[in-house]
Amino acid sequence: MPSLSEQVETAVRSIDPDAAERAEQYVLLLSELERWGSKVNLTAIRSVSDMIAGHLLDSLVARPLLQGTRVLDVGTGAGFPGLPLAIAEPAVLFELIDSNNKKIMFVQHTVRLLGLDNVFASKARSEDYAPGHRFDTVIARAVAAIARLLEIAGHHVGENGVFVALKGRYPAEELKEIPREWEYDVQELAVPGLEKGSRHAVLLRRRVAGQDLKPD
Repeated sequence: MPSLSEQVETAVRSIDPDAAERAEQYVLLLSELERWGSKVNLTAIRSVSDMIAGHLLDSLVARPLLQGTRVLDVGTGAGFPGLPLAIAEPAVLFELIDSNNKKIMFVQHTVRLLGLDNVFASKARSEDYAPGHRFDTVIARAVAAIARLLEIAGHHVGENGVFVALKGRYPAEELKEIPREWEYDVQELAVPGLEKGSRHAVLLRRRVAGQDLKPD
């Protein structure tokens, strides 16, 4: 039977061409999540093998959607998608925030364990977070409805920046509630090991004055 490292490397290779170089970091992340999860309720997914698709690959599929060198992960929970993306993109600066103290403690511990000097994790609510700058990419995975996300975190998106809302099934009803000042594009994400059509990303940008609205 392949080792966990081999399983991770094989699973990630189609998404991360340099998976071999980072496999041990991915394995350590998932192993630590499993260890902490046995004592603290960090995630509903308990086994490392299930975490490969349900957390790791589900995060890494967003890698091509990132733009710029400064990313904010809103409601990061146990560090997803921020930690896998930070491992894959060492030249990009990531800020991870969540209001749950236990989850942020895990994220901060894991950042130190992995030696990720491109990650800053903080216990904070998005609407109260004041980093003193805005971001090229703001990303959120399974946090809230899109309109609510824009309400609490849209102000963090910098000029020409993008808000990436990671969703499950095609969020038809949520799209109807997107404020008029935002235009959007929806992309289906193919996550190895998960059902086709079960993951989508909604990419949102502030609409330029006079630009036509995107039709529903």
